[in-house]
Formats: sequence, C-alpha cells, structure tokens
Amino acid sequence: MALGRETPRQRMIGILYLVLLALLALNVPDSILDAFKNINNSLETSKSNVNTAVQQLFAAFENTKLKEEPARAKPIYDKAKKAQAIIGELDKYILSLKEEFVKQGGGYDEEKGDLVKRENEDISPNMMINEKKGTVLKDKINDTRAKLLALLTPEEQKMVSFSLEAKNPEKSVNGKKSWEEINFGSGTPLTAAMTILTKIQTDAQNAESDVVKIILGKMDQAVVNLDKFAAVAVAPTSYLVQGQPYKAEVFLTASDSKSEPAISVNGSALQIVDGKGVYSVPTNREGIFSWTGVIKVKQTDGSFKEYRTPQQTYQVARPSAVVSPDKMNVLYIGVNNPISVSAPGTPTDKVHVNMSGGGSISSAGGGKYNVRVSSPGTTRISVSAEVAPGKTQTLSSTEFRVKRIPDPIAKFAGKTGGSMATVALKAQNALFAKLDNFDFDASFKVTKFTMILAKPRADAIVLSTSGGQLSSSMSSALNGIVPGTRVIFDNIVAVGPDGTSRQLNAVALTAN
Repeated sequence: MALGRETPRQRMIGILYLVLLALLALNVPDSILDAFKNINNSLETSKSNVNTAVQQLFAAFENTKLKEEPARAKPIYDKAKKAQAIIGELDKYILSLKEEFVKQGGGYDEEKGDLVKRENEDISPNMMINEKKGTVLKDKINDTRAKLLALLTPEEQKMVSFSLEAKNPEKSVNGKKSWEEINFGSGTPLTAAMTILTKIQTDAQNAESDVVKIILGKMDQAVVNLDKFAAVAVAPTSYLVQGQPYKAEVFLTASDSKSEPAISVNGSALQIVDGKGVYSVPTNREGIFSWTGVIKVKQTDGSFKEYRTPQQTYQVARPSAVVSPDKMNVLYIGVNNPISVSAPGTPTDKVHVNMSGGGSISSAGGGKYNVRVSSPGTTRISVSAEVAPGKTQTLSSTEFRVKRIPDPIAKFAGKTGGSMATVALKAQNALFAKLDNFDFDASFKVTKFTMILAKPRADAIVLSTSGGQLSSSMSSALNGIVPGTRVIFDNIVAVGPDGTSRQLNAVALTAN
C-alpha cells in the first residue's frame, strides 16, 4: 500500500537500494565493495540522525505537554511510545541478523573498516534463504508496517509515506521471484547484505519518525467544546518595567453569541466589549501583584452561573536590558549574526554592548548589532547603560551558544536522488552544496568528490576529483552513459564560510 509522496531522503535511499540490487549481478570488484561500505556508513549516519530527532521529540513533549496537560497528553504519549516499541522489536531482530553476519563473516577488518569476508557470496543466501531467516524478516517488516498504520486513523494514514515494506516482485528479477531472494539470494556479497539490513533499519526509523510526529502533533489540534463555557485571562506579558501599565484581557468563550456576561476583577466591574473585559492598572510600585477575575453568565432560567479565572500574577521591576537574537537563539560561526538590544527607559545612545568569549560585535544602528564568532562553545553579551553622568550600570548579561553552520546538502542538477533524463545528466558539469532552510547568507564550495557510474551489465567506473567541477575524465565517462545507468556521487567534501571541511550526503541518480 503506497501512502502519499515519499520524502527526498526516502527517495534517495530507494535509489541507492536499486543501485545495490543492480550491482549484485556483476562480478563485484573491491571498488564496488568499498562503495557498499560507504553507502552503509551513510545509511548508519542517517539512521542515527533520525533516531536522535525522535528522541528530541519525546523529550520536548515530556517537558511541556505531558507536564502541562497530563490528562490529555498521557494517552497520546503512550500511543507514540507504542510506535517506538513496535520499531524497537523489528530493530532488535535485524541487529541479531547483523551479529550473525559479523560472526560468520570473521569479524571486522580494522584496516578496511569492513567485514573480513565481505566478498563472501555464500553466507547471506545460506542464512537468509536456506535457513528461512529472510522470510521471517519479510514477515516482521510487513507486520511492523501494519502495526504502525493501525495506530493511525484512515485520514492520518494518507498523510504518511514510508518505504518500510517487503513485497515479492510482480515479475521475477534475474530469475529471483521473492523479496528475500532478490535482497539476500545467490550472488549477494556479505557486505551488500549488511547494507540492505541497514537500509531496512533506516526505513524503520523514518517510519517511526513519521508516525510519532503525527501522534504527538494531536496535542496542537484545537479542542473546542461549543456547548461549554470557560473563563480565560490573557495578558501580553507578566514582566513589566516600573511605570509601564499592565493590561490583561478577561473574556468568556461560549457557543451563544447573545451571551452578555458580567465580568469583575477583585470586586471591581469591568467594561464589556465584544464579550471581553480589559483589566488595566497603573504600575507605580515594584513588586509582585495578583488578581482573580469573575465572570457571571445568565442562564436560560434567569439564574446566574459564576466562573472564576485561575489566579493571575505579574511582576513590576526596575528598567532592565533585553538581548534577543533576530533569527534564532544560536550564534553561527562565519556569518553575521544580527541581534536587537533594547533597554526600556534608556536612550539608545546611552546603551553600550560588549561581548566576551571570542568574537566581535558591531553596531548597525537603531538598536541593531552584528555579531561575529569564531569557535564553538558559548559567548556572553553584556549590556550596560549610562544611568547618570559618569555612572555606568550593567543591565543584562546573556549567554549564547556558538555553533557551526549546519552541513549543506549535496545536489547534482538540483537533485539529491531519483531519476533524470540521460541527455540532462550529460549536460551537467558540476556538483553543488546547498543550504536549505537556513536564514543566514552563507555559501559552501565543494572541494572534492567521487563519481561512480554503474552501467547495465558492465563494471562500475569509479573516479575522483578535487573541486566541484567534473574532471575531463568524469565528463567523458558521463557522456558515455545509457538509460539505466546508475550515477552516484559519494565522498563529497565541502568548505563553508567557517573554513571547516564537511562530509556531505551521497547523491544517487538513475539515467532514463
């Protein structure tokens, strides 16, 4: 069952998977075995990243929703945990298969970073086909998929798209009629079988991520009971500077638009406008203050029903400075990080901004500043003001995290994977590193990469070069591709404005 559109990551993994299957039919040289190893390493990294993201989702939910609304959040949390447990069972079984592969494969060769018997083509078929473990794995994959989908409603199922599925082909492939024969049958090197298992684990992690996001996202869906009343108090802020008025809205949400509630705060009636009462008091003194709103609603029988807001508190303090990042709460190395600095009640020309911990800060006017940082860690930005002639007072000192710019995404002809017209592939001459969804002006330059061409029924061609442009030998080899050729770019390294080298994702394309 296909569910929606696949993500770019899932399409890339699918293409890599097809490349592996195509290469298994060849007399596999060491260069291809190395390519399998590199793809396996990339898949392991992707799997780890997705797992980390899922753990962060749970942690954020536990620290917010589960604490704030436990009665509503607990069933949702438990269902998401069930999805995690379902994937955990499949992952545990795959790990046991990997351990057996390692055992029968003579362990790992530290020099090659791969199995000692990585080229062995008997271990995988014997274990997965003869011992029927491939059939067991196929059943577990499909059972896991069914269990995950059962956690979602039919409408939610249309929202997900994951590759976790094991189906027999409609037509035989090189004489192989079953899913397990295609993936683990005769002619499959041990290192390729290990890569396929890692690919399945990655598919499982992606499926878990998709389902968990949908389940936990239910907490953000509005819950409206139009036949019930609820008292609501909304204040723009609970922290104010002395002299700044405090305002709060006290209103009734109801399904009856004709309702005319009576609203009071601390015994004083409020003026009602559009069903809302606005509570406003002066803030001439420092301290913490509290209040409670009361809403009285006339019932159909003429009686009144009273609703009380939870106690509201606010604090009045002396003027202080605030440092807020314009784009995010992190400073990035190699780019200008714009921040805004304000000190209520203090003229801009009396405000001074300094930083410690490595880096520099320059004024852009109007309370705007550009911050440059040079090394990961933390830095502190301090704000002081001239409160009297010759007297300077520190108003605020804020610590920022300093990080490197995220890794860009490697693209060839604007794509990270999938299929492309043969003539279009031949027309390309460079590989690019792009930063998607990054708000800062930063660019990366590819410094080296490896290109692998796998033509149908031919040995693969492996070429490497420096820079982002295709070398003459690469262009010549690319001009010789035919439909069905797999074009893979791996070992991609790029350098950004911070001067560090980044190992990027592999790009796998199929000529059609």
